[in-house]
Amino acid sequence: MLERARLPWSVIDYDAPAPLNVLWAREDLGLVMMCGLPFGQRTRPDPAPDGLGLPRPRIVAAPVPSPARYGGRAVYFTDLVVRADAPFATLEDTFGGVVGYTLPDSMSGGIALRRHLMRLRPRPDARLYRASVGNLIHARGVIDALVRGEIDVGPLDSYYHDLLARNEPAYAAQVRTLAVTPARPIPPLIVTAAIGDEALGRLRDALRAAMREPALQPLRERLLLADFVVPDEADYAVLAADADAVGQEPLTYEGL
Repeated sequence: MLERARLPWSVIDYDAPAPLNVLWAREDLGLVMMCGLPFGQRTRPDPAPDGLGLPRPRIVAAPVPSPARYGGRAVYFTDLVVRADAPFATLEDTFGGVVGYTLPDSMSGGIALRRHLMRLRPRPDARLYRASVGNLIHARGVIDALVRGEIDVGPLDSYYHDLLARNEPAYAAQVRTLAVTPARPIPPLIVTAAIGDEALGRLRDALRAAMREPALQPLRERLLLADFVVPDEADYAVLAADADAVGQEPLTYEGL
């Protein structure tokens, strides 16, 4: 793809638990998937204080997942899941138990969960859970904590959840979904390197060409990838608004 786009960039590995906020702060990123929350915070007219001084990302494209629930849109959800053999039938059944989350500044693994729970409080000072477990890092951390019985419910990025169900069905089958949060713009592929509009156009064309290449069809199927689109960066303002709504204090679900 980089050869087609005529861009002499290097490909690097950046595996968990390496902090993503450090990656996203780099000024030489060519094609990186960025959580929509920091993207929205850094591109809105009044950037969040912790985004000031960081490079302004530009959208290259956003993936459109192929499963039917995405409706052909570049969106995703947060699946609120429990262990497959848990006795809970509804999310409300988990109240009084232990809730887990990945990172406090993760959209799918933290903010979306808290925003959803805030809507379920019968009163502002209601306490929904007796305890919370954080720093589970990623979706696998949530699933593993559920399987070990350390938490009763936790959030999964829906696209990653669907990828697990497609490619690691036995692992994904250890949990089941009780509730799904409203759709939000899916994390975009961004660039922070100084490239012009013409080079950006070549990069977008290379992504579109990858969607038509017959040899890549098996890979597209494994990735549940239907298309790439170029969303408006203003679409991501809703994620910054979600973060504002839950406040800037650490996530303490015991207080919800």
